[in-house]
Amino acid sequence: LLDNRYQYPKFNGRYAFRFNQTVDDRPYKANQNNDIGVHIITPAADIEDEITLRMMSGQGKEVLVVLPNDRSFMDEIQTYLKIEKFLRRNTTSALTKYESIKDAKRLEMRDRASNAKLYLTEALKEAAIYVNGDKANIKAKDVSSRINEAVGRLVDTVYHKLSYIDAAFSESDIRRLFDSSNQMNLKLGDQGEANVHALDDALQYIQRQTQMHMKTSMKTVKDYFMKAPYGFVEDDVDWLIAKLFRRGDLTFYMNGAQVSLINKSKDEIISYITKKQYQEKLMMEQRTRISDREKKICRDVMKELFHVSTDFDDEDQMMHAFVRNAQNMVNDLDRLLVQYDYAKYPGKKTVSDGLLTMICQAESTTEFYKNIQRYQDDFLDFADYYEPIRSFFKGEQKQIFDRAIRLMNIYEDSKTYIANEKLEENVHAIEDILNQQEPYNNIPKLPELLETFMNLYNAILDTQEAPVLEAIREAEKRVIEVLSTKPYKSEKEARYHQYFADLYDQAQHCHNVSSLRSFADKANAQKMRLLNEMDKIDAELARRGSGGGNQGGQDGNRDTPLNPPDKKKVNIGIRDVIHTSSWRLESQADIDQRIAELKKQLEQQMREDTIVNIEF
Repeated sequence: LLDNRYQYPKFNGRYAFRFNQTVDDRPYKANQNNDIGVHIITPAADIEDEITLRMMSGQGKEVLVVLPNDRSFMDEIQTYLKIEKFLRRNTTSALTKYESIKDAKRLEMRDRASNAKLYLTEALKEAAIYVNGDKANIKAKDVSSRINEAVGRLVDTVYHKLSYIDAAFSESDIRRLFDSSNQMNLKLGDQGEANVHALDDALQYIQRQTQMHMKTSMKTVKDYFMKAPYGFVEDDVDWLIAKLFRRGDLTFYMNGAQVSLINKSKDEIISYITKKQYQEKLMMEQRTRISDREKKICRDVMKELFHVSTDFDDEDQMMHAFVRNAQNMVNDLDRLLVQYDYAKYPGKKTVSDGLLTMICQAESTTEFYKNIQRYQDDFLDFADYYEPIRSFFKGEQKQIFDRAIRLMNIYEDSKTYIANEKLEENVHAIEDILNQQEPYNNIPKLPELLETFMNLYNAILDTQEAPVLEAIREAEKRVIEVLSTKPYKSEKEARYHQYFADLYDQAQHCHNVSSLRSFADKANAQKMRLLNEMDKIDAELARRGSGGGNQGGQDGNRDTPLNPPDKKKVNIGIRDVIHTSSWRLESQADIDQRIAELKKQLEQQMREDTIVNIEF
């Protein structure tokens, strides 16, 4: 008892209770604010009435130690104090033998202190002890044992609900609560659930606070249950709150936001419960229980949507399982959504639906189950819509769909140059399937339709390929014809042939009518470029005067000498002159009009220092 602390023997001294210390109504120390106390009554208090002493011990929650009416120890203490006062005086000048007197008084003071302690110890042994409103019959003679036994009786009375703790738990046990997947109750032998009465009182306390529309902090709970009549330690309160939370009786809040195993890890929640820095921040209230009907709806949705059956009855575990599966599906949907950047696949509205994301962001268990109930039909509809979409992307249907899109893009690019009724009907049937919201049952029809499309389209492609290839050959023939009259023929001929060979090969392997027709234009442009290139070479040779052999140019069947240096030659395609691909003639007047227009265009091309070569 030297440190004013009583060690309660239960659970190996787990509980220690501080007590106030008082002597004759005077506090031994300042700032004593404990639930219990030890009050020593000396003869100086002059209180001997039995009834008064009983009342004092009962009402004041104190152990009264009433010393016998023997003032011996008090007389010794008073003499000790007088000597001490004398020794503090500065009387050196007044007494000639002060030092010897002082030494004698010091020796006497020690004797007085020793006597006071001895007499007080004897008085304490013989003291009457009152506790809980009655005079205690304590057989022990040892002073510490007598007072310790009396304080123990007082503790049993003042902290009478300490017995509600019948099993001592620590943070490791709290972690096991959160690790338990099936929420098995911790048992105390054959007596049922551990600390059941303490759990009931803790829940009732928070329930009362909730009914008054108040959230309760962890600090408030600890202040309440660590004082009389409970006297629990922090580990007790931590376990009780953790157990109530895992049992589904409490809702936690941190900084105004609900805390659950969905949005926080178990380690974070355990820290909120056990760490001192969170005691004033962690708020709690009684939890609104989820009905069996709401749980059944959740199970039904999980079975239809995720093809998962659950036997969980715990609402948190069920919610956690739902959100985990929903998050996995959201990740799958995000991966599918990327596919729609490349093609117009069916089901984008379903894939981009944010229903699952919304349910994953529920901030409370109550909100989660209300949303499941509110959107039950939407979830079931989503399950019906999503299953064929998932099969579409995972199976062969997507490959068929991709081929149909690719061929329709080719047709769309070429349809200006195609006039074929059968092909148009075929394309209409294919596009009708591609544009359907749910084409999955009709996709098996696409392979046959695509085969028909390829046969019709290839026939058109073959028909339009012949004139294009002929145009390439004619352009090459014209270029080589002109090159054959040049002195640099051997130097250029292989390269010029290769230009047209590449075009010819590309045209033969082209599967797009629109692109195929462009090869004729490319061949003509290549012809004009090479003719212009040869004209520049001729002009340079003429300027240097270094040309040899026959350097005359050819135009059709003409054979002309090398152009004078001051004349430049311009090669122009016939389409650049007439600006149309066809003429319609119905009379002589039409002929005259066209000839007049042609003459006008040719005159516009003529320059005094230029030779114009028209290429057909």
